[in-house]
Amino acid sequence: MINNVVLVGRITKDIDLRMSESGKTYTTFSLVVNRAFKGQDGQQQADFINCKVFGKQAENLARYCGKGSMIGVLGSIQTGKYQGKDGNTVF
Repeated sequence: MINNVVLVGRITKDIDLRMSESGKTYTTFSLVVNRAFKGQDGQQQADFINCKVFGKQAENLARYCGKGSMIGVLGSIQTGKYQGKDGNTVF
């Protein structure tokens, strides 16, 4: 099976570089990606995609990009779930 995604969009806030307990650098950020069509109200529609980058790529992203930067992302999609405070499963 193939799990590839290519996204082009703008970073929604400045990049916050972090370090994992194992000592690996990483960052999480949100990317706003415009849809190919407008909504019924004529407004541009967009999706906000949460992304995670590790290692040297995370360091370069933090160094050279920030809020509003347009970037391209090539990766794979992984989903997760957890129990919310109200007991419901959140994806």
